[in-house]
Amino acid sequence: MTAAVIAFTRRGAALGKTLAEGLNASLHVPARFAGEVGAEAYDSLADWTTRMWGEKDALLFVGACGIAVRAIAPHVKDKFTDPAVVSVDEAGRFAVALLSGHVGGANALALRVAALTGGQAAISTATDVNGLFAVDVWARERDMVLTDRVLAKEVSAALLEGKGVGFASDFGHGCPEGLTEGTAEIGVWVTWKTGEGPFDRTLRLAPKGLILGIGCKRGTPQAAIEEAVSAALAGYEPQAVVRVATIDLKQNEPGLLDFCAAHHLPLSVYSAAELAAAEGDFTPSAFVKGVTGVDNVCERAAVRAGGAILVPKQAKNGVTVAVAGRKIL
Repeated sequence: MTAAVIAFTRRGAALGKTLAEGLNASLHVPARFAGEVGAEAYDSLADWTTRMWGEKDALLFVGACGIAVRAIAPHVKDKFTDPAVVSVDEAGRFAVALLSGHVGGANALALRVAALTGGQAAISTATDVNGLFAVDVWARERDMVLTDRVLAKEVSAALLEGKGVGFASDFGHGCPEGLTEGTAEIGVWVTWKTGEGPFDRTLRLAPKGLILGIGCKRGTPQAAIEEAVSAALAGYEPQAVVRVATIDLKQNEPGLLDFCAAHHLPLSVYSAAELAAAEGDFTPSAFVKGVTGVDNVCERAAVRAGGAILVPKQAKNGVTVAVAGRKIL
């Protein structure tokens, strides 16, 4: 988590420096005494908040809650995308989780701040107050995608009402405390798959761990790659994809680079020798070997990037795609 600490007085800056060091965060104070305390200077709180909102995962205000609330008010949009916001008084007595308590991690941050100051964390989210399972926290801690926000809220509502919530996992996860592996009307399913689940209303949690192995002809446009990937991912959660892999001959292919940029996916490239060393049964092609020096690009690249083949080589419009999955713990 990347974090920024802001303080408004010299006393607040003293506490802010301790917190910034403990949280590996940057410290920002008014320009008039920034040099004295060895912190970064800011001129406008509004400008600082706007900038940090887009750069950091968490914002920590040392001062009155009201200052923090007024500063962040123009930016608040969605608990799934807003950064965590915590306010702590200058004496360090109360660390208040103001925004994005679960998904953003403000609750956890407030607890960390309280531990550093010897104060108390103020957390108000219903599941925490009642000591219940929080599906968004559980998913975030395990790097899983919440595929349905409405169902996520319904899961929490069911738990608060004392109703049973089911649990199933394709990866052998033990049933979390508060959920049940028995029959339930609503439940949580940890899976890479899409479609109907094991419950009447199923919230799918998709671990981030799918890898796309891609091969393509020179000059293949992004649109063709998009279409081929969509076809290969049929039945699997696209949001679970974490990486694209290919042969080094394609590392500067514009269409492939545009695809990766559009989906914010890193690209791993391997030499023909590295791909040839990948272990497993692959779909061979004499033509591909003649061009690239290895009999298969997409499957071997996906495996070389750390996955096990889930969807073997699929060919469409001059593009080959394989889908692999990392081991999920």
